[in-house]
Amino acid sequence: MIRIKRVYDKPSKEDRCRILVDRLWPRGLSKEKAKVDLWLKEIAPSDELRKRFCHDPAKWEEFNEKYAEELKSKRDLLHKIKQIEKEKGTVTLLYAAKDEEHNNAVALSGILKSA
Repeated sequence: MIRIKRVYDKPSKEDRCRILVDRLWPRGLSKEKAKVDLWLKEIAPSDELRKRFCHDPAKWEEFNEKYAEELKSKRDLLHKIKQIEKEKGTVTLLYAAKDEEHNNAVALSGILKSA
């Protein structure tokens, strides 16, 4: 199972393996509090794509398409997440954005579920 959670939210047992999928470490959050098991910053959208999207819901569809395109060259990282999911049963993709519906973890989750 793939779950999505804001990294600032309190960790829980149900999270199992907590994977941060942002390029930058969350502002004002210590590593102790974050309880991140793995930081896969390489799987985050490119800076160019992230800046172009700028969490604008009107650009969400375009962001999804371009991010999926970027991930084609990072299949090894997608495989790594799927492997961890197989081993642990649950993987929680962590993100820092305030928008819970339009962020890279939501997009990544959709891509992983369709892979």
